[in-house]
Amino acid sequence: MQQAVPERPTIVAIAGFGDNAGMFTPLLTTHLAQSYRLVPLDLPGFGAPKMRGITTLAALAEYVSDQAREQQADIVLAHSVASIIASLAAARKDSRITTILSIEGNLTPEDGYFSGLAADYPTPAVFREAFLEKLDAMARDELVIARYRDNVALADPDALWELGNDSRAFSAKHMPGNVLITSADIAYLYNPDNCPAASLAWLDKHPVRRHVLPGASHWPSVTQPDMLADAIKAALEPDRSPEKAG
Repeated sequence: MQQAVPERPTIVAIAGFGDNAGMFTPLLTTHLAQSYRLVPLDLPGFGAPKMRGITTLAALAEYVSDQAREQQADIVLAHSVASIIASLAAARKDSRITTILSIEGNLTPEDGYFSGLAADYPTPAVFREAFLEKLDAMARDELVIARYRDNVALADPDALWELGNDSRAFSAKHMPGNVLITSADIAYLYNPDNCPAASLAWLDKHPVRRHVLPGASHWPSVTQPDMLADAIKAALEPDRSPEKAG
């Protein structure tokens, strides 16, 4: 039986390192959900059952590509390291993904400030304990970190460690931003205050459509969903921006 075409364009949303689909829940009550069908995805090991093999960027990209096809989605909203996953998914020969909205996605190795830590620890259990301890300390100054910490605690320890190791290895061989901009039509959504100097320098040298989120946290879908919804709408519908409307 042929699947019915959704009445609204579909956006598949994938969370960054250790997080899950719950980070996008606040977006479901914004004006964006009136124009677009938002489908937050739990990735294997991060809200969904862990895959049988090793959790790698490429394996998760295959999963995202399959889910995008099943959901009839051409657009992926990807947070942090999930931007690498989205770019690899869009680059697959059988992918239908044409647009990636990257929320402070990895552009340079310096962006791997959470995922890159995994390679410094010998086992999943040791990394999980150290990472949660680090997040506990950070949460004392940043309340949004407490939510993130609780979701990291729910992630599969093996998947967390395996993905972190693969992410660092990938960024040692490839410049993530270069892979991203060659994979699909890209819009980068970010607060410059959250980005390392190397990534800001990369943005200055590459013609990427950018939408600044003034004062936003690294998790704007949680803390500033309306601002993020405005930026996504502007990225997807540039001809309908306020100055061009009417």
